[in-house]
Amino acid sequence: MLSAQNERLRIKQAVVVEGKYDKIKVSAVIDAVIIETNGFGLFNDKQKQELLRLYARTCGIVILTDSDTAGAKIRGYIKSIVSEGDITSLYVPEIFGKERRKSTPSKEGKLGVEGMSTDIIRQTFLRAGLLCEGEAVKERVTRQDLYELGLSGTADSRERRKILCKKLGLPAVMSVPALVDALGALYDREEFIKEYTKDRDKLG
Repeated sequence: MLSAQNERLRIKQAVVVEGKYDKIKVSAVIDAVIIETNGFGLFNDKQKQELLRLYARTCGIVILTDSDTAGAKIRGYIKSIVSEGDITSLYVPEIFGKERRKSTPSKEGKLGVEGMSTDIIRQTFLRAGLLCEGEAVKERVTRQDLYELGLSGTADSRERRKILCKKLGLPAVMSVPALVDALGALYDREEFIKEYTKDRDKLG
């Protein structure tokens, strides 16, 4: 069952968190694309802003930031730049304490997403009803697929990715991991490989 404690919850939306430690914690609980804002770094990251708009229009996004003032500002900023699509806001409880890796508590003394137990994170998603129960499991594009298609590991793979991204409406310059995440959220693996192979001559 999806709710089993040793099995990750499958979420179709892209989930937005603040930092890498939040991503590590959340990825232990859910199977989904997880995007880091790098704190306030998102405010100046045009490519990531564009990617969030794309995810919102296609599969939807879930915002899971900390329960402090900074988390609220980031959440508000995302909502201000995403004018269309599906946005779901999830909130972790206000629990005072200090994350294990930190020497001192945060400014407001509250635990962030990374400080929450996996059970709290799990229950947060379960209560929101975001699970993909009853839906066919979509096979995702892998890094190996990109390599075999000439989209990584070759002299011209960067340019091929750029052309592909332009065609698909993705940010023009995407790293291989970011492109794998995007394709995994937006396309079925077999569908993507079939379409890309068909258009391969046009792309190169």
